[in-house]
Amino acid sequence: MNPGATQSAVLASRLSQLMESEAALLRNFLELLSREESLLVAGETDALLALTKEKTELYHLLQRQHDTRARMLGQAGLENNAEGIRKVCAALPGALATWDRILSLAAEARARNELNGKLITEHMQHNQAALSVLLTAADQPQLYDAEGVSRPAGRGRHLGSA
Repeated sequence: MNPGATQSAVLASRLSQLMESEAALLRNFLELLSREESLLVAGETDALLALTKEKTELYHLLQRQHDTRARMLGQAGLENNAEGIRKVCAALPGALATWDRILSLAAEARARNELNGKLITEHMQHNQAALSVLLTAADQPQLYDAEGVSRPAGRGRHLGSA
């Protein structure tokens, strides 16, 4: 058997296994993004903090998978792109299907992450508006008279005066 063909077959097999793992990680990442969206909609900030750590760890695992794939393809003299992967996996229809799933899952993750980013921005804007209202109200304190009726500060006698 041709040593070059053997190396290509080994590379294709290793790449196929790596892509299966990457697809599984992307599915987990999508589940996590879905949970994040639910927590954002519900306003559960404490749970979001814990989820953020999990999301970061999973992102780093995905990045390592990507880096490993890039290194494998680079050692074979190929670019880490669809063309390089399709060239290596041409004889493995299952691997090509996995690659297509990865592309689809990655696009879905990107869209869901953008949506979650928009939800976070909306929450921040809402919180900023509420904070502005509170700060404005703090600049205009309300005082109460002897009957318990509120009246704006600055009228009548000053606190501490007789």
